Amino acid sequence: MNAAARAKAVLTDPSATWRQIEQETGDPAYILTRYVAVLALVPAVVGFVGASIVGVAVPGAATMRATLFDGLFGAILGYVMTCATVLLLAAIIDLAAPLFGGRRSFNAAFRLAAYSFTPVWLAGIFLLLPGLRFLLLTGSYGAYILWFGLPRLTKTPERKSNVFAILIVLCACLLIYITAVAQRAVFGTPGL
Repeated sequence: MNAAARAKAVLTDPSATWRQIEQETGDPAYILTRYVAVLALVPAVVGFVGASIVGVAVPGAATMRATLFDGLFGAILGYVMTCATVLLLAAIIDLAAPLFGGRRSFNAAFRLAAYSFTPVWLAGIFLLLPGLRFLLLTGSYGAYILWFGLPRLTKTPERKSNVFAILIVLCACLLIYITAVAQRAVFGTPGL
């Protein structure tokens, strides 16, 4: 799998891409190693450079930089927790699907979680410069991508898929928040 080509397709034409993804069997381990592991490097590496080399502007103070040790291990923790977040979100989707009239399939739930996170990972590029951090909000485009793919992959009826999508987005936001708080608490580095 070409991660860059898939990411571009997910971002530019989610409807057609979800039709293609729906036909794939996609083993979660394969997607985890070929797609998630590659794209999750973006916020980890860029966040490390932004926190340890470029620095973070603190209002009323100078630019503060994390130590290389804290920055490196903070990036590693963020990377691992990002991959774990996708796995946990897939489990939540899989368990909640029958509640909304959908079918359980961890493979489909994992594909949905992994590809919907694409904008979140790519928005990690804005961790490089302190003044651009507000642009991390562009990662919310993942909610739109999720909304397109949810009925296809979980077979949730259209009338129930909007509520299901909101639940998944809220769970994803909570998981991202927990990851960022843990990263900041342990290493003092700004998380995604």
